[in-house]
Amino acid sequence: MIEEQETYDIYYDESGDFLEITFGVPPKTEYSNEIEPGVFITKDEETNEVKGVGILDFKKRVQLLKEILKRVNKRLPIEISISKE
Repeated sequence: MIEEQETYDIYYDESGDFLEITFGVPPKTEYSNEIEPGVFITKDEETNEVKGVGILDFKKRVQLLKEILKRVNKRLPIEISISKE
Protein backbone atom coordinates (compact mmCIF):
# COMPACT_ATOMS: atom_id res chain seq x y z
CA MET A 1 0.00 0.00 0.00
CA ILE A 2 1.32 3.44 -0.92
CA GLU A 3 1.37 5.97 1.89
CA GLU A 4 0.18 9.55 1.50
CA GLN A 5 1.84 11.77 4.06
CA GLU A 6 -0.14 14.28 6.08
CA THR A 7 2.73 16.75 5.91
CA TYR A 8 5.50 17.19 3.39
CA ASP A 9 7.85 19.93 2.26
CA ILE A 10 8.99 20.52 -1.30
CA TYR A 11 12.19 22.45 -1.98
CA TYR A 12 13.54 23.22 -5.42
CA ASP A 13 16.91 24.88 -6.02
CA GLU A 14 16.67 26.28 -9.55
CA SER A 15 20.35 27.17 -9.90
CA GLY A 16 21.41 23.68 -8.80
CA ASP A 17 18.39 21.99 -10.45
CA PHE A 18 17.81 19.94 -7.28
CA LEU A 19 14.39 18.86 -6.02
CA GLU A 20 13.98 17.65 -2.46
CA ILE A 21 10.77 16.36 -0.88
CA THR A 22 10.62 15.58 2.82
CA PHE A 23 7.87 13.61 4.53
CA GLY A 24 6.47 14.11 8.03
CA VAL A 25 8.37 15.34 11.05
CA PRO A 26 12.15 15.40 10.59
CA PRO A 27 13.84 12.62 12.57
CA LYS A 28 16.43 13.24 15.28
CA THR A 29 19.03 11.38 13.24
CA GLU A 30 18.96 10.42 9.59
CA TYR A 31 21.12 9.09 6.81
CA SER A 32 21.01 9.28 3.02
CA ASN A 33 21.83 6.78 0.30
CA GLU A 34 22.34 7.46 -3.38
CA ILE A 35 20.11 4.76 -4.88
CA GLU A 36 21.13 5.63 -8.44
CA PRO A 37 23.25 8.44 -9.85
CA GLY A 38 21.84 11.76 -8.62
CA VAL A 39 18.91 10.22 -6.68
CA PHE A 40 19.02 10.25 -2.89
CA ILE A 41 16.78 8.65 -0.29
CA THR A 42 16.91 9.93 3.29
CA LYS A 43 15.79 7.61 6.10
CA ASP A 44 15.19 7.88 9.83
CA GLU A 45 18.18 6.23 11.46
CA GLU A 46 16.06 4.69 14.27
CA THR A 47 13.05 3.43 12.28
CA ASN A 48 14.52 3.16 8.77
CA GLU A 49 11.39 5.01 7.50
CA VAL A 50 11.84 7.01 4.29
CA LYS A 51 11.83 10.69 5.22
CA GLY A 52 13.01 12.32 2.00
CA VAL A 53 13.76 12.04 -1.69
CA GLY A 54 16.25 14.22 -3.59
CA ILE A 55 16.85 14.36 -7.34
CA LEU A 56 19.71 16.20 -9.07
CA ASP A 57 19.21 17.43 -12.66
CA PHE A 58 15.49 17.38 -11.98
CA LYS A 59 14.44 19.28 -15.12
CA LYS A 60 15.87 16.48 -17.26
CA ARG A 61 14.35 13.74 -15.08
CA VAL A 62 10.90 14.96 -14.01
CA GLN A 63 9.30 11.63 -14.95
CA LEU A 64 11.67 9.85 -12.55
CA LEU A 65 9.92 11.35 -9.50
CA LYS A 66 6.80 9.17 -9.81
CA GLU A 67 8.91 6.05 -10.23
CA ILE A 68 11.06 6.83 -7.19
CA LEU A 69 8.05 7.67 -5.00
CA LYS A 70 6.40 4.41 -5.99
CA ARG A 71 9.61 2.51 -5.30
CA VAL A 72 9.79 3.91 -1.74
CA ASN A 73 6.04 3.50 -1.19
CA LYS A 74 5.18 7.22 -0.99
CA ARG A 75 2.62 9.37 -2.77
CA LEU A 76 2.00 13.11 -3.04
CA PRO A 77 -1.48 14.61 -3.41
CA ILE A 78 -0.12 16.96 -6.10
CA GLU A 79 1.55 16.67 -9.48
CA ILE A 80 5.02 18.20 -9.88
CA SER A 81 6.13 19.35 -13.32
CA ILE A 82 8.51 21.82 -14.91
CA SER A 83 7.15 24.38 -17.32
CA LYS A 84 9.27 25.49 -20.25
CA GLU A 85 9.55 29.24 -20.51
